[in-house]
Amino acid sequence: MLINPTIDMLRELGLYGMATAFQELDAQSEARGLEHGEWLAILLEREATMRRQKRFEARARAAKLRHDAQIENADFRAARGLDRNLFMALAGCDWIRKHHSLLVTGPAGVGKSWLACALGHKACREDFSVAYHRVPRLFATLALARGDGRYGRILKSLAKTDLLILDDWGPEKLNDDQRRDLLEIIEDRYERRSTIVTSQVPLDRWWEIIANPTLADAILDRLVHNAYRIDLTGESMRKQRSPGAPETSHA
Repeated sequence: MLINPTIDMLRELGLYGMATAFQELDAQSEARGLEHGEWLAILLEREATMRRQKRFEARARAAKLRHDAQIENADFRAARGLDRNLFMALAGCDWIRKHHSLLVTGPAGVGKSWLACALGHKACREDFSVAYHRVPRLFATLALARGDGRYGRILKSLAKTDLLILDDWGPEKLNDDQRRDLLEIIEDRYERRSTIVTSQVPLDRWWEIIANPTLADAILDRLVHNAYRIDLTGESMRKQRSPGAPETSHA
């Protein structure tokens, strides 16, 4: 068998997973007893696996998640009211497929952002596009974009993202531009895409943050409808770490 020309041709065609698997199989004496169909199945599976991994890595880079958080590292022992069954159901990503949303509230340090990023990481793994934004910085970006022509392009990008994570909403009241920005974002995504919002402010006070009864009703009616809720309690998990201890990948 002409090994090197075959491998070169696979690489020329961009089939790097198949090329690697072909080399590995050729080096295994027991693999020579496999049928041609079995060889082909192994090569195709390796190629598919490599392509899935590359898509995941690209989506994870584009998401710019704040934490390197993964579902399997979630801490369900901490006394913060995290419902294990609900969180693991959310990790299945069916709610994203159905274009539902998730609202996560609780005091500082209980892991709201970490949990949101863990779900974002899993969504990337499931081949959904994800974007993470801290709300104050997003509003600042949109304010600048009004003057340099990027405003519409940014809103369009936010609208088409499968899962948008809006982290650290509130407690400052919104100004007129911010209210309208938020309405545009939520309206574009309503029943079309999924959104996670995290906040230290309890849901029943979000009307106060929007500070405009008409727009508050329009925004929150769309945001709360068909939304799952995680209401966390307890003390800051950061305070529970010993002084000088490094940040962990668990929360």
